[in-house]
Formats: sequence, structure tokens, C-alpha cells
Amino acid sequence: MREMRTRVPALAAILAIGVTGVAGCGPQAARAGDTGTEEPQKLLTGILNGAGASFPNPLFQEWIEAYGFDQPFATVNYQSIGSGGGIQGFIEDTLDFGSSEKYLTDEDLATASLNRDCEAIQFPVVFGSVVIAFHDPAMDGLVLDADAIARIYDRDITRYDDPAIAALNPDRDLPDREIVPVHRSDGSGTTYVFTHYLDHEVPMWAQKYSEGSDIEWADGTVGGDGNEGVTARVINTEGGLGYVNQSYAIRHDLATARVINASGTPIEPTLEATTIASDVAVIPENFQFDIDDIGGGGYPISGTNWIFAYECGYDDDLAELLRSFWTWAMTSEEADELALELGYAPMAPELKRRVLKEIERINSR
Repeated sequence: MREMRTRVPALAAILAIGVTGVAGCGPQAARAGDTGTEEPQKLLTGILNGAGASFPNPLFQEWIEAYGFDQPFATVNYQSIGSGGGIQGFIEDTLDFGSSEKYLTDEDLATASLNRDCEAIQFPVVFGSVVIAFHDPAMDGLVLDADAIARIYDRDITRYDDPAIAALNPDRDLPDREIVPVHRSDGSGTTYVFTHYLDHEVPMWAQKYSEGSDIEWADGTVGGDGNEGVTARVINTEGGLGYVNQSYAIRHDLATARVINASGTPIEPTLEATTIASDVAVIPENFQFDIDDIGGGGYPISGTNWIFAYECGYDDDLAELLRSFWTWAMTSEEADELALELGYAPMAPELKRRVLKEIERINSR
């Protein structure tokens, strides 16, 4: 993880080419103070309240701060309460928008639509990876595969020098130390991405645990609330190992595992590897998708974040602010630069165009 920031500028330059492909598509394409022939930007007012996944929270807070320079009279609030809370709050109609790393099912969408007698909509906004982080800096680069990770969380593998881990790391001197697996204690989209990967890759896991935002963990594991709580547990627990969003590992300079992908290659969770993983995603018209079977140079435990909103029921000022903020996030070069800096992978231009059309549906009825 210590090399992440040195790689950002080159990739940012590449992705900036794609940014120009969608720039100008929305009302926030030009920043306040820009020179040129653009019409003066309309200043919006209102208070927008969203909540949900902790996965994108570091990025969302940076986006909100940057957007505030463009729209100083508008307020956007986002609470990191976990994807389960974001889905529940949206379905119960207590939020202006919800957020999750797990998409809403058709049943969820139908239930939410009953609140306002119009369709609920969802769209992805950014890609990211779930990394395996360690308490001990000396563990940085330790190679793990899906089977080893599953057995660690099943408490079948309990020590770092277990023969299964040693076989994956023949050139490393592994410590005779207990592994303390840390998991999310709240309903979590990060947990969904993590357990979906294990469910897809490891038959034992599929049979005993399956996938989900909140599962019954094995005895001997410990919980943390939010990505923040898991990160704190890993940092403060001797032998700690936990799954967290990539940005939290970057922020705290945590040692992370290289995870073997579908090509049999151990992959470090770099920004490039996350971008490669996002590029292989097959994204249907309804935006309901998972990212599986990642090979090549792609990091295998990757996912996205969805935003939930409605086709009706907002007052005009709030609807305009909601559309404006997410349009800015999709069209602003600054938004992409912030994502890159924090270890998230911005979406490709064509996907952004599709998302912008979905954003236009907000309050369209």
C-alpha cells in the first residue's frame, strides 16, 4: 500500500482523457471562477441527507467538501452507517438518497417504490477493492488465495505459519503467531463484496456461510463497527487480520495481502489492479451486477457502490441539488482526481454516460 500514491499521477493522466468525454454533460461541468464562455453557474440551496455504506465514505466526504466550493449555499450530508442501514433507511423513506455496495434487488426496488408511488432508481458511482489488512507491517505482501482466506475466517487456519500459508509463501519466514480475524459487526456492503467473493470461489464457504451483508461468523473471530471499526481492531490487535475498503488501508498505511486471482497470479491491491477489475465487469441495463472471475492483472476482491433515489417526491430545490451533486461527481475532473488519490477507480466514460441518464430520472415524474 505504501506505493499507491506514487502511481496515481500517471493513471490520473490516462483517466483524464476519459473525463473529457463526459465533461459538460451536467450543470456542474464548470467550476466557479472558471474563465471562458460558459454561462454563470446557478447557485443552489437546500439540505441533502444521505447515508449508508462506509466503503465510499472517505471519498464522499472529500466530494462533499469540493462540491461545497462550487455550491456554498447548499449542504450535502452523508452518514457512514453501513450498507444495511443505507438500504433500510432508503426503503423506509427516511433518506434523500441511500448508498450500498450491494445493489437493490427487484423486490427491494418494488418495496421502496410503494413509499412514493413511483419507481425507485439506482446507479453505480465508483469502484473499489476490499483488501486483507494486517496488524504487523512485516506481513505486507503476504500471498493468500480464496481458500486460505476462507479457512482463516472459518478458524480452520489459526496461525500465520500454517502449512497452507507457508505453501503460498515459500520464500518467507512466517511468524508462529495466532491470527485474529476481524469482521464487520454491522450490516455491511463490504461484507457482501467479501463474502460474495468467497462464496463464488470456495465450495466450503458457500455451503457453511454463503454470501450476505451480515452473516453468522465462526467463534474466535472479532467484530468491528464499520470499515473504521475493523481498521481500528486490526491496528490495535496483535495478530489482527481484517477485510477493509482499500482507502482505509491507504489512509492508515496498513500492510496488505497479495491475493491470487483467476489467472493464478498474486495481485497487490493497487489502483491499477482495481481499475483492471472494474473494466471486466459486465453491467446490465438495470445496474444489478457483481464482479467475478477476475484474472490478468486485476485484483480479485472488487466491487462498486450504488446510490438509491426516487423518480418523484422531492421538492424542486432538493431534486435539483440531488441531481446536481451526483452529476458533478460523474463529470468533474476534480471528483475523479479525489477518487484516484484515495484508491478508488472512477468509472469509464461510457458507463458514466449511462449513469447520467439515470440521474436525470430523479424527480422526473
